[in-house]
This record gives sequence, structure tokens and C-alpha cells, in this order.
Amino acid sequence: MDIILAISIAVGCLILGGVLGFVLFRYIIKQRYNQIIKEGEIEAEALKEKKQLELKEKFLNRKSELDKEANQRNQKMQAYENKLKQRELTLHQQHEEVQKKLREVESQRDSLNKQKENLDMLITDQRSKLEAISGLTTEEARESLIESLKDEAKTQAQQYINEIMDEAKMTANKEAKKIVIQSIQRVASETAVENSVSVFHIDSDEVKGRVIGREGRNIRALEAATGTEIVVDDTPEAIVISAFDPVRREICRLALHQLVADGRIHPARIEEVVAKVKKQVEDEIVETGKRTCIDLGVHGLHPELVRIVGKMKYRSSYGQNLLQHARETANLCAVMAAELGLNPKKARRAGLLHDIGKVPDEQLEIPHALYGAQIAEKYKEKPDICNAIGAHHDEMEMTTLLAPIVQVCDAISGARPGARREIVEAYLKRLNDLENLAASYPGVTKTYAIQAGRELRVIVGADKISDKDIDALSADIAKKIQDEMTYPGQVKITVIRETRAVAFAK
Repeated sequence: MDIILAISIAVGCLILGGVLGFVLFRYIIKQRYNQIIKEGEIEAEALKEKKQLELKEKFLNRKSELDKEANQRNQKMQAYENKLKQRELTLHQQHEEVQKKLREVESQRDSLNKQKENLDMLITDQRSKLEAISGLTTEEARESLIESLKDEAKTQAQQYINEIMDEAKMTANKEAKKIVIQSIQRVASETAVENSVSVFHIDSDEVKGRVIGREGRNIRALEAATGTEIVVDDTPEAIVISAFDPVRREICRLALHQLVADGRIHPARIEEVVAKVKKQVEDEIVETGKRTCIDLGVHGLHPELVRIVGKMKYRSSYGQNLLQHARETANLCAVMAAELGLNPKKARRAGLLHDIGKVPDEQLEIPHALYGAQIAEKYKEKPDICNAIGAHHDEMEMTTLLAPIVQVCDAISGARPGARREIVEAYLKRLNDLENLAASYPGVTKTYAIQAGRELRVIVGADKISDKDIDALSADIAKKIQDEMTYPGQVKITVIRETRAVAFAK
């Protein structure tokens, strides 16, 4: 029992101790909770006061900045007001000065009006006295003075005009010679080497038999296909191709070269090769025209004009290659136009195209210059270019400055030494015909063909032909030469009439 009681007491004590410990723990927890709540409230209050202080500080800083900006604006406004007041004061002073000057000007004007009235009265008195002395009215005296001044001015003006014209003639001749010489010196040129025959070289004379063919059928087929004459004679290792048209000669030469290299020579093969060669030559003509235009800087030409320019390579005039002549004339025109202050590109274009009328194969009833102008106009060239082409042999009236430049440069290119070839007998006969034709006119005493037949000097007797008749005589000789003779370029006819007095001192 005692043990049970003791155990019961011990258990009761343990239970009581547990209950007291739980109550004590709960009390401690509650106290700690209350302490934490108080500490949190204190921290929150401190944080609140801190934030309030920060906001107050920011507010005070912002207020200070705004006050500072307001003060600065007030200062600027005050400065503007001061400037406006100063400007207003200055304007007021200037206004007063202007008013003062206006009053002075009014006073001076009144004084000048009074002086003018006095002068008018004085002039009227003097005019009346002069009219009474001279016996002429004012209008009559003015007219007389004007007439005398007119006569004097006319005399002086005529003298001045004569002096200017004399000086201009001297200067013009000098400048023209200078420009022509510089143009000739700055352009390189070549000599004429064109012929009317081409020689095709072969390795051996055995090839001649194959070219001729059985009963001559090969050579006849080749001549018919190319339009040339092929001469196979005793000349060693050579076949002569003769034709007036260089294009045909070139086609025949190239066709012969391909046929001989291939070895198959018969009429069908000949026609096939000639057709291919014609296409090759046509392509080469177009390529030559394009390359020439690119070299000279001539752009925008119609394709047909480019082809005509390329075809010039196979044309010649008195032995001078037409394409070389056109290139040389174009360069001369550009140099001369630049010296004269004109457009060198237009001049080069006109110089290149000036002889396109010589390219067509058909016989023309009009001069090549006029036909060339028609071709240029057909392919939309500008009027000044067309006029320069048509007028370079005086067969059309010159309307632009390009025309005389092209005419002069064409003459320079054609008349220079080595440019053109001509048989000596034909050349001498043409000069003699020129002199004899002019000598057949009555009153002509002597005739001289100079400058390679490009100028004819005609000397007439002063007692047989008057000064008025020499113009008609030069025109008649020019027309007769133009109608009856054939010559390159143009011929200048100069008629000279002079009177000589001869005396002897003994």
C-alpha cells in the first residue's frame, strides 16, 4: 500500500509538475509575443518617423530648387525688361534724330526750291537775251546743235569702224593661220597605200590549177559569187584579185584563203565559203564602226551610220583610205573647234560623218556631200551636223560654224603631202586643162594653177576688163570648171586686175 501510495503521489507530483510547466511555458510564450509586438511597433514608428524625415527633406530640397529656378527666371525677365527699356530709349532717341533731320531736309528743300525759282528766272532772262542776239529760237538752236553733233559723230564712228575692221582683218588672218597650223601639228597622219587590186599569195603554182578547176568552173563560180575578176597568169606564187570595190576584193581574198587551206575547191563549196566570209566581213565592218566611234568618243550614232562608218575601211578616194581620212578630219575638227571655243564633240562627230555619201555602191545623181546630208537626216542626226556634212564642198548654204570647220579640215586632210595619190600624167593634164580653160576667156593675159590644182590665179588686162566685170568673170570660170572638169575637193578661182605704170630714167 505504501508503495502504491508512494507511486500515486509520485505520479500526481509529475502530473502537477507537467501542468505547472505547461502553464509556465504558455505564460513565457505570451510574454515573449507581447514583447515582440511592442518591439515591432517601436521599429515601425521609428521607420515611419525616418520616412517622414526623408520626405520632408526631399520636399525642402525640391522647394529650394524651384525657388532657385524661379529666381533665375525672375532675373532673366528683369534683364529682358532692362534690354527692352534700353531699346525703347534708343529708338526714341533715333526717332527724335530722324524728326530733326526731316525738319532740316524740309528746310533745305524750301531753300533749294527758292534757288531753283531764281535760276529759272535767270535762265529765262539769259535765253531771251541769247535769242535776241542770235536771232534763233531755242528749238532752232537745239536742232542746229544736234545736226552738227550728228555729223561729227558719224565721221568719228566711221573712222572708228574702219580702224576696227582693219585691225580685225589683220588679227583674224593671224589667228586663223595660227589655229590651222596648230591643228595640223597636233594630228598625226598616214600616207596613201590603197590599190584597186589585191594579191593572194600561194605556196606553189599547183594551187592555181585547183583554183581554176576543170574547164575553169571553179574560177567562174568564185568570180560570180564575189563579183571580182581573178587573174591567174604566169606570176609566180600569186593570184591577182581585181575589183573596184575593196569589200568584194577582201571577201574574195578571204574565201580563197579558206578554200586553199581546206583543199576542197568546187562550186558548191565556193558558194558556201563565200556566204560565210560575207557574214564575217559584215560583222567586221560593224565592229570596225563601233571601235572607231569608241576611239573618237562619238556616241549615240544610229546602227546604220555605225555600219557605214565601218564600211569606210574598204573605200578610198584618190588612194586615200576613207576611214583614215574621216578619223583624221574628225580629230582636226575637234582640235580646231576647241581652239575657237566651240563644242569639240559635235565637231568630231561632223568630221567623222562628212564623207558618208561616198560609201554607197550605187551611182548617184547628186554630189556625195548632199547625199551624205540626206543619210544623216534620215537617221535623226541634228540639223547642224547635217548642214556641216552637206556644205563641206559649198553645195549647200552654211548655216552653222561647224560647216566651215569641217570644210577646212577636210581640205587639210586631203591636200597634205602623201594623203592622196594621182597618176602624174592625169595630174599634169588636169592642171593644164584648168589653165587653158581660164585662158580661153577674152581679156585674160595669164593663168596659173597653184596649190596642187586647188586654186587658179587668173590675171586680166586692166584696159580690157573693168573692176565690175571681174566678179562675173570669176563666177563664169568657176561654173565652167564645175560643169566640164572632174577634180577632187574644190577649186578656188582668184581673178587679179592691176594697173602698172612703167617709166625709165636715162
